[in-house]
Amino acid sequence: MFNINELKFDAQGLIPAVVVDAASKKVLTLAYMNRESLEISMKEGRTCFWSRSRQELWRKGETSGNVQHIVDITADCDRDALVVTVNKEGPACHLGTDSCFNDRVYVNEASSAPFSLEGLYELLQGRKDTMPEGSYTTYLFQKGLDKILKKVGEESTEVIIAGKAEDRAETIYELADLTYHAMVLMVEMGISVEDVKQELASRHVIDHKVKQEKMTP
Repeated sequence: MFNINELKFDAQGLIPAVVVDAASKKVLTLAYMNRESLEISMKEGRTCFWSRSRQELWRKGETSGNVQHIVDITADCDRDALVVTVNKEGPACHLGTDSCFNDRVYVNEASSAPFSLEGLYELLQGRKDTMPEGSYTTYLFQKGLDKILKKVGEESTEVIIAGKAEDRAETIYELADLTYHAMVLMVEMGISVEDVKQELASRHVIDHKVKQEKMTP
């Protein structure tokens, strides 16, 4: 295990800490720690930073409830920066967004990012915010919740029909349609991908405990 005495704090006694979501691998924020806040973080298992503006210790979520539970803390090769991997409760940013990093400075159009559900969600949220004319997604949002629910029901039926026919390709196609419409519903209702992941994670923990109980003589 790495000794924190080997870390290189700056002239103000601080070290930058890049906070990363353990589930999505998304960078959540860049904060700073001093030795005391780092030791508190390690002792309590939740992020504690040093606020440069207020000049005081700052336990993330102390007032907002948006606690960040630490999975691990890793130092870089120069020992002058940290990556803090967390499981978070609620938004990471004080503006209420999932991450503090939202304003793109540059995009290389020749290089496409790999597909992700988070990326699709952001795209759908953008459609809802801007309502571009001629977009099918815009049409769904304009029609409202009842129309979206109807489409989710229709696509669910299509998945069942394809699955019953044991048509793998068609089932994949219909599952993609269902996923898209389900995510439109999520955006409409303000349900994030992270909300669903946390629900699945809680079920995984419960399932694991149940299995352990069944195995106990």
